Amino acid sequence: MKNKIAILFGPEGGNTERVTQLVANKIGNDKCTVIPVNKVTPETISEFNSFIIGGSTIGTHNWSIANSSHDWDVFLPEFRKMDFRGKKVALFGLGDHLAYPNNFVDGMRTIYNVLVENNATIVGQCKTDDYEFNESEAVVDGKFVGLPIDEDFEDDLTENRIDKWLNTFINKL
Repeated sequence: MKNKIAILFGPEGGNTERVTQLVANKIGNDKCTVIPVNKVTPETISEFNSFIIGGSTIGTHNWSIANSSHDWDVFLPEFRKMDFRGKKVALFGLGDHLAYPNNFVDGMRTIYNVLVENNATIVGQCKTDDYEFNESEAVVDGKFVGLPIDEDFEDDLTENRIDKWLNTFINKL
């Protein structure tokens, strides 16, 4: 599986899974393996060299044991223990730039921080120019740490944003 890209996502169902499937289709289902985060183990991480990781970023304030219905709630403590040394990782996060303009896709930064702490090489950063928002923790050195997607108010831009994003790093994975 080392020659395939693992696409890890959570939660299952809804927009995050739909965007994950769109990304997988654009890459080619023969070139990637889609895995919900609630099925990821340390062995999963060792089986792949390249990853795309996605999650919904609305409600990350609820990423806690008190809200165990969210796949990332359960996975995040285990994720923090996984070694990504020598692994290349691209991120995408779903958010709402109108309802949450002051913390747009902040949750993507949570995932990014864990990956950096665990030795991952991050690829697929995005310019902020094409987005309307006030603030975001997911901006590092003037770029988003991954691809922001707003399926609530900009779903008409999703496919083009994914195409553009994949073209910037897919050959590096």
